[in-house]
Amino acid sequence: MTLELPPDAPGEAPGDAPGDVAGAAAGDRLVAVAIDAAGAGGGRPYTYRVPESLADLEDGEAVLVEFGRRQALGVILGPTEPVAGVVAKPIVDRIRADGPLLPPLALGLATWIADHYLAPPGLVVRSMLPPGLLERLELVAERVPGGDDVFATGSAPAAPSGPAAMPDPVEADLFAQLEAGARPVRELAAPDGRAGLLRRLRALAADGAVTLDWTLLGASGGPRHERWISLTDAGATAAAVLAAGERPPGRPLGPRQVAALADLAALGAGSPVQATAFASTHGTATIPGLARRGLIASEVRVRPRRPLASRPVGVRGGRPPATDLSPEQAVAVARVVDAIERRDPRPLLLDGVTGGGKTAVYVEAIAAALALGRPALVLVPEIALALPLVDRLRADLDARVALVHSGLADGERADEWRRIRAGDVDIVVGTRLAVLAPLAEVGLIIVDEEHDPAYKSDRTPRLQARDTAERLATLAGAPIVLGSATPAVDTVGRARDGRLDRIALPSRPVGAAPIVQVVDLRVELAEGNRGLLSRPLDEALDRLDTAAGEQAILVLNRRGTASVVLCRDCGHVQACADCERPLVYHQAGGTLRCHHCGRATPPATRCPSCGSPRIRYLGGGTERVEREVRASHPRLR
Repeated sequence: MTLELPPDAPGEAPGDAPGDVAGAAAGDRLVAVAIDAAGAGGGRPYTYRVPESLADLEDGEAVLVEFGRRQALGVILGPTEPVAGVVAKPIVDRIRADGPLLPPLALGLATWIADHYLAPPGLVVRSMLPPGLLERLELVAERVPGGDDVFATGSAPAAPSGPAAMPDPVEADLFAQLEAGARPVRELAAPDGRAGLLRRLRALAADGAVTLDWTLLGASGGPRHERWISLTDAGATAAAVLAAGERPPGRPLGPRQVAALADLAALGAGSPVQATAFASTHGTATIPGLARRGLIASEVRVRPRRPLASRPVGVRGGRPPATDLSPEQAVAVARVVDAIERRDPRPLLLDGVTGGGKTAVYVEAIAAALALGRPALVLVPEIALALPLVDRLRADLDARVALVHSGLADGERADEWRRIRAGDVDIVVGTRLAVLAPLAEVGLIIVDEEHDPAYKSDRTPRLQARDTAERLATLAGAPIVLGSATPAVDTVGRARDGRLDRIALPSRPVGAAPIVQVVDLRVELAEGNRGLLSRPLDEALDRLDTAAGEQAILVLNRRGTASVVLCRDCGHVQACADCERPLVYHQAGGTLRCHHCGRATPPATRCPSCGSPRIRYLGGGTERVEREVRASHPRLR
């Protein structure tokens, strides 16, 4: 985000490098700042000097800096070394944003991501913040408590022997406009334009009557507020008088006001109610009328948005309490717990068969990390896998869980981000976005299904969440567990080279392993079976006991009736004119469709290449399978 400098603010001379040249005092603290600016200028961090007036600035805070001929928003990444022959510019001002935006651990990760994936540091920082947080930067004016007395003396100095100067009428009007509370400067009115408005506000700020602060307003991702009301002592007295059949002193109350006081009194003096719901019963004008008479008090509360609020705990439990871990699981848990206690960031590959109990190992390891007071981060490749894992963790562990993925609304993501930054969560579960969560400390990182390509981001910063999680583990001094039933080839290679430790879960703790039978359809074709269903599969479907509830699932990763349309004379395959991929025949609509771009064409009766009518439909898809099953097994639905 960049802002035009006000007319009376200093700029840069043409040709000056943005943020790297200006006067500086020797010994001042130098910091690296990620500039939130588009284009090549924001492609690297810049060095700025922290002036004495802002000596308490912390790493991770948002600041306003001079960047070329404009002012820009930046985030302090950390201390940096001076560059020979370059004198850094001072930071213009701090931006109020409820403390540092990111903790030191997240800042270190952001610096690594920007360097490793060649991404602009400002864009990396933006990706680690809630959507819309950096969109509304406003200069906000607010009256100082007790500023009325300061302003009454006049902002202009008095003459040596004359009376005190009267306040400027325009400044008096500006001061009155701030009576309702803090307001963005752009909303204030003044007769002499923006430049004059800023000069007058600075004069009031110099006198101590108002404060001027650059502030990040929440935009769509800001906290959600709601008003709550409660009965005051005067209201309780009035409700008791009305209940006794008498009339309280003062102007008579209306029927709705009487009913509202009775309802609030029934709840008790210390039981506030939500104003909107209360107004829907007693009318919107009832609450302001009672508040003006001092019979009720109101307060504004933050109403958190929780993605898991409507999901009950214990919907899906984990391992039954009376059961024990298998010997292989116990060994895996012991090795992970040992790494947690030693804060060893060396990756651990948990290579277990499907159903081998990897989740049980995760739960026990997370419990060990939480017992040491360290939070855990759990990554899953897809949103659909996040909720079942959250249900398991909430059922097995008495822990505060935060959920982070792109399917959340902006407000939900912002509230979860604030919870994580404030340290109000024990476990963060999410997709690749969760690796950018603002955790101040991490005790354990788990990457489930580490082989999944969904961990690779397709937008800037184009990070690989698994590799980024490994770097986060190194920065935090936390072990990282890579779990998979089919580990990635490079992960297996690293295990063989000794760059990570491999823990195997070779068997399933419960249940029998599935029986897999491979049938050679070429042999069956030679024996006269021209269908897609092999004879063993056909017999298994025929043996299904539907009365007992037995079912079958047939999986085929091809849609349509025939996957290839081929000329038997010249071998020409009809393909999409745009994608050059073979067209798939769909008998339902009598069309050839491209499954890549969606292009649909009518089937050719003659070969487009040689004109032969000998067109053959080869291969199969789900439509053909369905047709064959209906024909051979009519009793099955």
